[in-house]
Amino acid sequence: MKVDKSIACFDGEQRYITHESRTIGLPMQCAVYLPPAALKGEACPVLYFLSGLTCSPENFTTKAGAQRLASEEGLILVMPDTSPRGAGVPGEDDDWDFGSAAGFYVDATEEPWSKHYRMWSYVTEELPELIEGAFPVVEGARAISGHSMGGHGALVVGLRHPDRYRSISAFSPIVAPTQVPWGHKAFGGYLGDDRATWKDYDATELVNRGQTHAAPILIDQGLADGFLEEQLQPHRFEKACAEHGQALQYRAHEGYDHSYFFIATFVEDHLRHHLAHLRG
Repeated sequence: MKVDKSIACFDGEQRYITHESRTIGLPMQCAVYLPPAALKGEACPVLYFLSGLTCSPENFTTKAGAQRLASEEGLILVMPDTSPRGAGVPGEDDDWDFGSAAGFYVDATEEPWSKHYRMWSYVTEELPELIEGAFPVVEGARAISGHSMGGHGALVVGLRHPDRYRSISAFSPIVAPTQVPWGHKAFGGYLGDDRATWKDYDATELVNRGQTHAAPILIDQGLADGFLEEQLQPHRFEKACAEHGQALQYRAHEGYDHSYFFIATFVEDHLRHHLAHLRG
């Protein structure tokens, strides 16, 4: 692991790291915020935040304003990249919603994507192993959150691994990718034509088949979000949770859009949601 830069922030350190990923087969970048307690060697809980389309480790790190409360509460924040970079796949930089910065947190099975686009295994296996081996993390005190494409990732990761993540939250998540254009494009390209295989990466489908989490899931959604009706469709997930007993706190907000202004407004609520479960 190479520390590319380290910046003092609320008496902690905002670090940007690069490491050679055995899962991706390429160098991967990640941002890690270490609160003062972690710098002193005290074991802290950790929150993984998965960002959305077009994003890098910079977006949540520089725009959400999460470090102040993380510093006060002793919470490590981890913000991985959203895809491999420089994989050399023809066309990977052609579209903003497929390829580079659009890994959709799946393990691709279709050539030529399957060699490097293995974000599911990276996020669920290699990244926690790397982070929790390098920094003082309370054993098992792990939570996950995300935005948009990353909200999809957080929901699916948390629902498929309820024993590994104590809590789940999301901002403006793609809750039913098998039912919307973003998902059709990404899953068709990465996973192929067999739509049955897509369902493993669809949070609504997971809840409908009984995969739930013991902790309530927190979702915030802006009602002025331009992607709400076509791509996000939170009503699908609300319905599945109501029918299958998954506790859900869904909050809709007038006037808020899909941007980081929205995330910054409500990020403290999400951190406190996770802290309650990480410490409980």
